[in-house]
Amino acid sequence: MRIALLAPLPPEQTGIADYAEHFRRSLEAHGVEVMTPLQGCSRENLPARLAEFDWGQPQLVHAELGGGRLNEFHALDYLRRTHPKLPLTATVHDPERLVWRRAHLPWPLSMAERFPRPWPQAAALLADPLTLHEERRLARHLRRAVTLTELGRQHLATRMGLAAEQTATIAHGNLDIPPAALPPLNPLRLLYFGFIYRGKGIEDLLRALAKVLQRQPHLRGQLRLTLAGGTAPEMAFDPAGNYLDELRQLAHELALSDCLDWQLNLPSADIAQTIQAHHVMVLPYRESKKLGLLGEMRGTSGALSWANACGRGVITSDARAFAEEVANGNGATYPQGDIDALATTIEHLALEPQLATSWAEQAGVIGAARRWSATAERFLTLFRAACGET
Repeated sequence: MRIALLAPLPPEQTGIADYAEHFRRSLEAHGVEVMTPLQGCSRENLPARLAEFDWGQPQLVHAELGGGRLNEFHALDYLRRTHPKLPLTATVHDPERLVWRRAHLPWPLSMAERFPRPWPQAAALLADPLTLHEERRLARHLRRAVTLTELGRQHLATRMGLAAEQTATIAHGNLDIPPAALPPLNPLRLLYFGFIYRGKGIEDLLRALAKVLQRQPHLRGQLRLTLAGGTAPEMAFDPAGNYLDELRQLAHELALSDCLDWQLNLPSADIAQTIQAHHVMVLPYRESKKLGLLGEMRGTSGALSWANACGRGVITSDARAFAEEVANGNGATYPQGDIDALATTIEHLALEPQLATSWAEQAGVIGAARRWSATAERFLTLFRAACGET
């Protein structure tokens, strides 16, 4: 089978780029020829790249949609118009919407982009009915729209007006990583893993850990937290200031410096070893209030996939569709933004560390079922069905 994959790919530093690279390799291992016609393509070069490529080559085009990117969406819409019989499918990483925003606001709303906040945001909100119309038009043309969770599938189908047979749930694939025993339970090692930038709730995690140590002073020295992950300049350094310095200052103010470790810009070859050197991953994500005006984001996280692959449990907020991902005895959830609830959850784990063992066992079972080799087979079945439709 020959497919064209429209997706960001490394060296771009995003979770979707990492996902797409593993996806591509797993399909190729199953004998699929995967073309990547948009690799390295800028927004400005997109029209020329689309016009130059021979779209008669692939039997099917699959896109990875999400992460605020628009190239893949516009490419699919181009193909909808110019090659209406070419089967199109997509994995939607941020349901219930496909892209959430337009590349350019229509006139006269575009004039608001010249002014300071909140005028551009207000204009984007006013333009949302048009954005939603364009998303629905493309979504209904897709042979299949894939989500990583069942909750995401339900929300996407409802918001985009899709028939049941147009949607499917295929869980986030993960690497086949040899299991490793938990380290000794004292000290108990917690891990935040992922890209480090604002909006991930990392401040909540630091404040919660400080509360636990205030309530249970004897746990100091028995409880450690590692912040590990990528710190691309455009993420860590923004107009609001140096986020990493802000985190370090907050840790100092909360008297956490003696129980906090940093592993920044973690090489990909060290990810599994780092996760397995810890007992439990903690993902304190918060929903974006801005996106809440446009809909409900019900995606998941690549970090959760890594936890399963490495056989480690997770404490996570109930943002996105995380509650579904830890509903099988592989972790615990708490209400997003509730620092007291997060502190209570960490405290409960610290006082009953055997929970980490049971969570790890169940995570390993989930990870084995979601290996990329099996995930690729599920996608191949879906692609063949999509190509068989007239």
